[in-house]
Order: sequence, then C-alpha cells, then structure tokens
Amino acid sequence: MSYPQQGYGGGYPGGQPAGGGYGGYQGYGGQQPSSGYPGSAPGSGFPGQQMSGFQGGHPHPQPQQMGYPGGGYPGATPGVSPEVQQWFNAVDRDRSGHINAKELQSALINGQGKNFSDTACQLMIGMFDKDRSGTIDVSEFQQLYNYINQWLSIFRTYDRDNSGYVDESELNQALQQMGFRFSPDFVKFLVTKSDFKNHRQMSVDQFIVVCVQIQRFTEAFRTRDKELKGVITIGFEDFLGVALSCSI
Repeated sequence: MSYPQQGYGGGYPGGQPAGGGYGGYQGYGGQQPSSGYPGSAPGSGFPGQQMSGFQGGHPHPQPQQMGYPGGGYPGATPGVSPEVQQWFNAVDRDRSGHINAKELQSALINGQGKNFSDTACQLMIGMFDKDRSGTIDVSEFQQLYNYINQWLSIFRTYDRDNSGYVDESELNQALQQMGFRFSPDFVKFLVTKSDFKNHRQMSVDQFIVVCVQIQRFTEAFRTRDKELKGVITIGFEDFLGVALSCSI
C-alpha cells in the first residue's frame, strides 16, 4: 500500500478523542480538503428527514415520553449543548446517566432504515469511553455526537445518488480524498467484505467501521516504517499484536 500523500489538518472526523482512542491521521502536510473534513462541523445536525442519523428525528424539548421526571434531567451539564443533552436524555433509556452500545444502536439508523451494526456502535462507544466502563457519559456523548455528524457529512459528499450507500467508485473517491491510493482490487475487497449479500455497496455504518480500521492499521504501519518507504519488515508476534490491537 502507499501512504496518504496529502494531509488534511485534523485527519479523520473528530480528531483525537479526549482521553484515548484513535485520533485523526495527520498525513504528510498539505491542505485540508474542502469536502467536509474536520475544521468545521456540519450544520445539518440530526434531523429525521436526513438520510441517516438518530432515529425518529430531533427530540422534543422535553422528552417526557421517555419517563424523565419533570421532562428530562434536572438542569444542564456544563459545557454540553442543549441539543446534545436532549439527545442524550432520549437515548439513555434506563436513566442511568450513561449509555452503552445497545442504547446507542437503538437510536442510530442508516439510509435503509436499519439500525447501525453492533460492530459500529461498539467501536464508537469504545473510542470515547475514557474510563473503559463500556458506557459513555453526556460529555463523552457530545464528542461522539459531533464525530458521527462529521462522518455523515463526509458520507453524503460521496453518496452522490443519495442511495444511502457508496459503491466501489464512490468509496474509492472518498479514500483518495483522504489521501489513500488503493488498487481497484483492494477497494473491491473492502466493499465485498462489508456487503455480505450483494458485494456491491457499503452503508454509512459500514463506511465508518472500514475507515476507522484503515486509520488504525495505517498508524500502526507508519510507526514501523521509519524511513517512510511504504514497506516494513515485521515479526510474527508483532504482526499478531498489530492485528489484535487494531481489529474491532
């Protein structure tokens, strides 16, 4: 494979999550592309009429249907926007003050009206779960909320036919904009790996998982490619360590 030849400022959406996880790939310099990578958050938010996002549209100002006393959590969390607080209240169905992957999954839908995969939700919770409890609080949720919004913005940029999927050509364009120059066979492999049934297209949650995996393996590869040649020699145990630590 070849390294990204163009940087894009903050790298992948969200940059480096506070307290751990895998942040943005910094590339090798260059300018941030104009396609919606971090630098400015999408203004579209999560309204229900969009291709994908949180299920059921924007929450009501006081989600009383969820059973919160007085219409939600008392007061607001400092540093958390009211919109994010409302979403968190709606997603936190057991009113524990934390949400897990299952609760997140119940609220996230892709362009086909299906919930995000278990893998995608576990991945995203894990990236922002600073104390490794398997859950995130409202402050961590705000980071995740912005992260998902940015991924949706990127996905829509390349889903030009608004099908709710990207095909091989659209995925290749997205990866090239990120700075990756993969062969057609490898791009086809990525799509086939994601679309078990038809081997032709990739939904937004699959897109997020694939891109984060590529990011993780690229970072692991780059730390071993001291001369930036795009080729490394790796021992068997080191290879296993990379595979196990980077896999989801």
